[in-house]
Amino acid sequence: MPILSRPALVEHLVRTRIAGDVATPRDNNLSHYRKLANGDRHYWLGLELGDRWTDEQDVLAVMAERCGVVDDPAHRVGQDTIDPELTVDGLDRMAARLRKAAAGRERVLFATGHPGSLIDVHSRVAAALRAQGCDIVRIPGGLVADEGYVVQFADVAVFERGASLWHTHSPEPMNAILDALGESGRPDLVIADHGWAGRAGQRGIDSVGYADCNDPALFIGEAEGTVQVAIPLDDHVLDPRFYEPLTEYTLNAAGLA
Repeated sequence: MPILSRPALVEHLVRTRIAGDVATPRDNNLSHYRKLANGDRHYWLGLELGDRWTDEQDVLAVMAERCGVVDDPAHRVGQDTIDPELTVDGLDRMAARLRKAAAGRERVLFATGHPGSLIDVHSRVAAALRAQGCDIVRIPGGLVADEGYVVQFADVAVFERGASLWHTHSPEPMNAILDALGESGRPDLVIADHGWAGRAGQRGIDSVGYADCNDPALFIGEAEGTVQVAIPLDDHVLDPRFYEPLTEYTLNAAGLA
């Protein structure tokens, strides 16, 4: 696959609705911002936010700055947006962290709460880091969380229940992994999304996460320094192959293509 230039990647993001006018409606975004501000831990994605974000307008301000949603609090319904330039900025920050991981041959853990869309993105990055001598974490067998199992496919940890891979925001699968690995097996870097990324950052591990415009916690975590990088994008678009150009762009920017 040819490596897209930044302008070409921005055009691709908008055309595939990974960014630009995304599918997530404005009222859903605002509902999630309000629930986070009201202390609903489901929306904290494994972070401990205390009483620092009790005003949903403060949450909206962070999301406008770091994700590119409409900053007008009077805009309550209809279309909302992700700024594709901010998406590429996030990919560039991720690339810098990947470059550091490769140079140090770090120990890296990959995980996703969106196996239907992002597992191949994570797997491709894992393969590139392994080729540079990084130690890609192999999770212990038999891990349980949230009445299901934490398993691994193509180097990516996922949540399984009833013989199916589940979409999950929960931080408990990441807790299960880190508890089982212990200090001796602790990763240097976690690349993930949802509660997997948030809980890793909360436990003091360098964490890079993809996040949608209705998942504000990782952007707040980045603003506070708990999460190293939060990359704004629609995390489940029509075809998982739409993410391939952004993955190749990131690997090229990191010197790993």
